[in-house]
Formats: sequence, structure tokens, C-alpha cells
Amino acid sequence: MNIFLIVAGTLSAIAAILHLGCIYFGAPWYRFFGAGEQMAQLAAQGNIQPTLITLAIFIVLATWSLYAFSAAGLILKLPLVRLVLILITTIYLVRGIAGFVLISSPMGRSPEFWGCSSVICLSLGVIHLIGLKQQWHSL
Repeated sequence: MNIFLIVAGTLSAIAAILHLGCIYFGAPWYRFFGAGEQMAQLAAQGNIQPTLITLAIFIVLATWSLYAFSAAGLILKLPLVRLVLILITTIYLVRGIAGFVLISSPMGRSPEFWGCSSVICLSLGVIHLIGLKQQWHSL
């Protein structure tokens, strides 16, 4: 079992669950987690768009969690696990770096959101990278 991939899968699962919380608790959670005032207002108005966007993010994060758990040996081996983990790791790292660029033009989100979320994404990317490197031979 690979502790880095277990941690990576757990953190992605927590992020997925927090996205479900945004759907359930609505505008206050969208605001707290930095989704932007427009998303919060749409959620408060009962618009389905924030729910659909957030549900898609939940599905992606939950799938990433399953792939990390699969590579760690906690669950059955999923198809293309090596390739998918390379993509997940790359996306987390690129998103983390890109967020620091977006601080100067925040697109409806605060600079604090971009900074905080970028540190989280970079951390997840590094954890995935270490776990992937350690598990490479058995994937």
C-alpha cells in the first residue's frame, strides 16, 4: 500500500464531498469556498447551473479519488491507471501553477481564493507525483 496515494485519494474524496456540500447548503457554501458571487447568486435563485457545474466537479474528484485508491492497492485495479494518474497529477500541478497567474486577473474570484486553491492543488499534485513515482513499477 502506498501512503502517498492513499492520502491523495482521501484528499480528493474530501474535496468531492465538500462540493456536494455546496450543492446541499447553497449560496453560503459557494461564497465561503470562493466560487464567486455570481455562482452564489445563481444558487440562491434556484438556478440549476451551479448544481450541474458542481456535480460535474464532484464526479471528476470522486473518480480521481478512486484512481488513487486503485493505484495504492486499496481497491481493484482500474483501467489505464498509470495514464490516468499521470493526467490527474499533471492537472493538479498545472491548475496549481495557473492559479498563481490568475491572482492578477481573478475572473470573479478573490486573489485569496486563487492563492489558497493553488497551494491546495500544488500540494495534491506533489503528493500524487510522489505516490506515482513510488508505485510506478507496479502500475
